[in-house]
Amino acid sequence: MRWLALLLGLVVALPAAAADAWPNRLIRLIVPYPPGGPADIMGRLAAQKIGERLGVTTVVENRSGASGTVGAEAVHVAPADGYTLLVAPSVHIMGQQVMRNVPYDPIGDFTPVARFGQGPLLVLANPGVPGRTIAEALPAIRARPNSFSFGLSALGAANHLAVLDFNRLARLDLLIVPYRGSAPALTDLLGGQVQLMIDPIIGALPHVRDGRLKALAVTSPHRSPIAPGIPTAAESGLPGLEIVSWYGVWGPRGLPAEVVARVNEALNQSMREPQVIERLASLGFEPVTESPAEFVAYINADLRRSTALLRAARFNPE
Repeated sequence: MRWLALLLGLVVALPAAAADAWPNRLIRLIVPYPPGGPADIMGRLAAQKIGERLGVTTVVENRSGASGTVGAEAVHVAPADGYTLLVAPSVHIMGQQVMRNVPYDPIGDFTPVARFGQGPLLVLANPGVPGRTIAEALPAIRARPNSFSFGLSALGAANHLAVLDFNRLARLDLLIVPYRGSAPALTDLLGGQVQLMIDPIIGALPHVRDGRLKALAVTSPHRSPIAPGIPTAAESGLPGLEIVSWYGVWGPRGLPAEVVARVNEALNQSMREPQVIERLASLGFEPVTESPAEFVAYINADLRRSTALLRAARFNPE
């Protein structure tokens, strides 16, 4: 009987031992947008730092499509074991506000883990658009509004909300053309298939610096330290256009609290590293360190604000 009691004790101890061993294999971080864009840049930074802090191999999988819902759905249906995580911009929480058929609840079906970075957007123009500021470009746009359209990386993203607010503040109704991420949208902006775009500074600034695109404004209250020559929207002629893009990590619903805490701590510690702060600053971004509870509170506040913007623009889910 003694051997039976020992065996039963081992069986009971196995789940705890397995939990304590996390992580003991590769962690997948799903980025629901194509390679090369802002979400991919931030996703790879998160993957690198999570891997370094937890001492495990991490890989990024780009699963783009349907404004980020293809990749998010892969995480939604994954086991809640900490080996499949979602790295996405703020658009993730807006799925049900901008699309009619979303296969999950962005709030209830995911576990918020950490918000780790944020930064302003740039109001971009193809070089063929007249002027160097919004005020200088608006006369030509108003004279031929059907000749101007906005490229858009994803419905519900911070840049989508900014475009809607641009139209509202400028009293325009310019066509909005959705793409499967920033990279293809920027390609068409460069080629002139669309004439305008609002996108995170992290991915757009290199095209401005090499002269292939014009930056009419930055959507922050103050000029960006890495691009001091770009005026704020208020300085450029469209006061009130202020919005940031932010990035977070989520797991499937039911992700164990211990896993949430360890990933959150890994990212918070990483975002305090001088080299990470310097790297983000070089991209026009800043690190964010929050507890999981603070992340939840931020999500709720941002969702309220973004929903109000959609209603003010009389946006109908597509």
